[in-house]
Amino acid sequence: MSQIQSYRSVSRDQSRNTYNGRSRTQKRGRQFKKAYIHPSKFIRSAKPISEDAYIPMHSFQDFALDSLLKRNLSTMGFSSPTPIQDQAIPHGLAMKDIVGIANTGTGKTAAFAMPVLHRLITEPASKAIILAPTRELAEQIEQQCRLIGKGSGLDGALLIGGTSMGPQLKDLRYNPRIIIGTPGRIKDHLERGSLRISDCNIVVLDEVDRMLDMGFVHDITHILNQTNNTRQSFYFSATLDARVKGIIESFSHEPIHISVKLGDTSDNVDQNIVNIASNDYKIDKLHNILIQEGTTKTLVFDDTHRSVEKLSKELATRGFLVDSIHGGKSQPQRQRVLNRFKNNEINVLIATDVAARGLDVSDITHVINYSLPQSYDDYVHRIGRTGRAGKIGYALTFIDR
Repeated sequence: MSQIQSYRSVSRDQSRNTYNGRSRTQKRGRQFKKAYIHPSKFIRSAKPISEDAYIPMHSFQDFALDSLLKRNLSTMGFSSPTPIQDQAIPHGLAMKDIVGIANTGTGKTAAFAMPVLHRLITEPASKAIILAPTRELAEQIEQQCRLIGKGSGLDGALLIGGTSMGPQLKDLRYNPRIIIGTPGRIKDHLERGSLRISDCNIVVLDEVDRMLDMGFVHDITHILNQTNNTRQSFYFSATLDARVKGIIESFSHEPIHISVKLGDTSDNVDQNIVNIASNDYKIDKLHNILIQEGTTKTLVFDDTHRSVEKLSKELATRGFLVDSIHGGKSQPQRQRVLNRFKNNEINVLIATDVAARGLDVSDITHVINYSLPQSYDDYVHRIGRTGRAGKIGYALTFIDR
């Protein structure tokens, strides 16, 4: 069988970031006023939670997975499952609905990808749709599915913004069996008639809480209402608040609840502020932080496309290996920058809040808020890019005196 097909990106630029459910799209230069956050909220010592070594109940070879998937997992070096994988995969293979509560970076993608791919391989009539809050996360899911499902002959479509519509419309005409994308883009295709999902009997919502934070509740409801009534559903989230519970209760039946969350990501982040008296010296303070010993990979947040580009160019003239990412760049451009960051071709990434959600880079040592976030929730998402996989990270926030 041929290798799982490479998905192409599609649809208009994903620019509908939201703030508490309201559009954050800029109109004629206007932005919503930032919420006031007392500086003390940006100061907190890291309080890592000690984690006992987890002893899995299974190995990947123990799971009742198709032999092709087992071979691929072995080739990828997968041996012992993470807690969420160990506990979720057996229920997924038994076609149960699953609610998984786990932090980012705990292996959630493989926890749903394995049972989903197994069912698609063994049931030719099955189809799956996977929703993620951001383009970057959707691409990461697609990449892992492609690796785990290599040689399966499964084809799919990646429905996200920032790339040409034409190639994706061509892929959709072949009725792909895996649809991966962001809610807004998938809804666009449903409304124009280029996508039909009434035969999708497998549904995955990854990082449900973040999708709801970004204002996608109506899009998600619209999409789920059009899937098959006898679907199997996977819901993965870092939190299980009333909004998440409402979605789950409306669209699933007696789901299995699995929680392996140890604490907030910010518990592993040492947080502090940098006082500045004048913007004239702000860039110099940032420069000094970036050259300190231990500052090896840094994510810097600024407000706008223009300010991000300006800061990136200034740091480049000072000799830093730096690049930028924001909503004004096409998806291929953004992906190239992220790959450079992951591969250590650059060690400083300047970004708008487009990178606060869905950016999966495990070795970021520092997050710097060069500009204040719109809200405290945005701050938590920003600093959650560091202090991952049990490591201590550092977050610094610039404050005007």
